[in-house]
Amino acid sequence: MATIRASARRCALVLVAASVMLAKAIPAAAQQTLNLSLGYFTIHGEDARVDRDVLNANRNFLAFDIGDFNGAAIGGEWLVPLGPYFEGGAGIGFSRRTVNSVYDRFTDRDGSEIEQQLRLRIVPVAFTVRVIPLRHTSPVQPYFGGGLGLFNWRYSEAGEFVDFQRNNAIFREQYVASGSETGPILLGGLRLAGDAVSSGFEIRYHRADAPLGRPFSILQRDPRIDLGGWTYQFTIGWRFGS
Repeated sequence: MATIRASARRCALVLVAASVMLAKAIPAAAQQTLNLSLGYFTIHGEDARVDRDVLNANRNFLAFDIGDFNGAAIGGEWLVPLGPYFEGGAGIGFSRRTVNSVYDRFTDRDGSEIEQQLRLRIVPVAFTVRVIPLRHTSPVQPYFGGGLGLFNWRYSEAGEFVDFQRNNAIFREQYVASGSETGPILLGGLRLAGDAVSSGFEIRYHRADAPLGRPFSILQRDPRIDLGGWTYQFTIGWRFGS
């Protein structure tokens, strides 16, 4: 927990510094954009996840697919020009997915399934810089870039569980872990820009993982949760300024 708080403080300092620099870099006559996005977030698959990942470990005895955690993502972002070919952005997103699972080799005494709900929530706060090769004045704007993200997360497992050390007794419990981690962001997209409105499509990748600690460490040595993945999103923006 101390490591998580220290990481969050470091990222907060970086974000504050980036905000100040971004504000100072905005030209007086720059046209800015407020972007809203709606898309689909896909987490790292089984083979791409970090060592000791809790979801991969759970698949040894629970029946679910890693891809079940893929789902809708929404976000908002403030964009400002940094010269004719660059653009800075500050934004926040949200994704949450609840996955139903059961023990794949055990049932209750009456033959019913032993059921759980696994839930992962990620709220990314991102500072990014884009390169726009055709300049801000072009009506068609391909772009690419990257930046730094602070990923606030919460993971929980709730429902019925089997105590294999106590004669396979079944009990109800909820396990929860949360925190914030930093990680890199890469992105690319295409935007159609008008005088007042813009629209486009963007692909964004981020990488981050976090330690779970207790109570998950009781069942697994040094468990982690992989937070990384790809987001495919449509964007619409309102342009203002002169």
